[in-house]
Amino acid sequence: MMSVGLAGLLLIGCDQAEEAPASSQAAPPPAVTVVSVVRESIAPTTSFTGRVKAVDTVDLRARVAGFLEKRLFEEGADVAVGDLLFILEKAPYEAQVEQVKATVARAEATLQLATIDRKRQQELVKRQAAAQAKLDESVAKEGETRADLQRQNAELRQAELDLSYTEIRAPVAGRIGQAAFSVGDYVTPESGALATIVSQDPITVLFPVTQRELLEVRKKSGEAQRDPRAIPVRVELADGSQYQHAGAIDFVDVQADPGTDSVTIRAELKNPDRLLIDGQVVGVVVETAAPEPVLLVPQQALQADQQGVFVLVVDAEDKVQVRRIAIGRSLEGRTIVSSGLEEGERVITEGVQKVRPGQVVAPGTTAAAAAETP
Repeated sequence: MMSVGLAGLLLIGCDQAEEAPASSQAAPPPAVTVVSVVRESIAPTTSFTGRVKAVDTVDLRARVAGFLEKRLFEEGADVAVGDLLFILEKAPYEAQVEQVKATVARAEATLQLATIDRKRQQELVKRQAAAQAKLDESVAKEGETRADLQRQNAELRQAELDLSYTEIRAPVAGRIGQAAFSVGDYVTPESGALATIVSQDPITVLFPVTQRELLEVRKKSGEAQRDPRAIPVRVELADGSQYQHAGAIDFVDVQADPGTDSVTIRAELKNPDRLLIDGQVVGVVVETAAPEPVLLVPQQALQADQQGVFVLVVDAEDKVQVRRIAIGRSLEGRTIVSSGLEEGERVITEGVQKVRPGQVVAPGTTAAAAAETP
């Protein structure tokens, strides 16, 4: 009995000895994604609030009265210069042209007869077979008929012009808005705009700049020997993203607003994707000086508490440190760091919720590394 009990105790002891190493194994360090702090040359900027304005905005109006016969465009579509958009009823104006043409033909015949009579009277006067007064009368009659023909030709040109006005074409390229009248409506020059064309590409943005800011930019541009009109102008959209096409200043207003002491500046930008819309409010970022080197970190690395902004840094021993920093403006998903970090230091961008200061981590440079944490 004792040997059996001893054997059992030995077996239990062996099992416990085998289980002890497994329970005492340390958990692997949590995996985090890190990004190195980089130094890049970034130009100092100043931000303004601007409004997008189309280069051309044209209201299409009827220049003659008539019933709207056809509408040849799709609302909201792009149109090119010369595209036929509306057709008014042509028949009355075609009839008017034919009527005036007949009057012109009659005036031409009358002039021809007057010319023949004037020549006859000249010949008779030469032979002293007619009085000079008769010749004078025929000369005056010829001049009168010639003037009448000129008047009729002018009326013909006007009638043909009115006929051409029954076709309303696009004077500029752009995007056409909603039609204000339906086919069959009677329109006149007093009816207002039939539709509006707004040019799309290029497009401009207007923004006010105070006299102090304008003088500062001009001073810095002069020191850097840069043309102020060559300073890049960038637009920020409503969602905070930066518009991909930079613009250039093409106009500075010649008068200042007496209420704000600001001057309106206009910049022109490309708009091939029609992302900027006439009347849209946007942010405007203007370079105020030449580019200078700054430190940049991804925005997702930034944390904040009551004491301010901080990041979690992974040191040379792969330990987590809290680093308080001062930041500047953000651009394209990154933020400028003015103090608190050094170039090349590693900041955690993913996995911050799984670590604490002083903890050893397994840093990785891809998103997959953070996914390996158990």
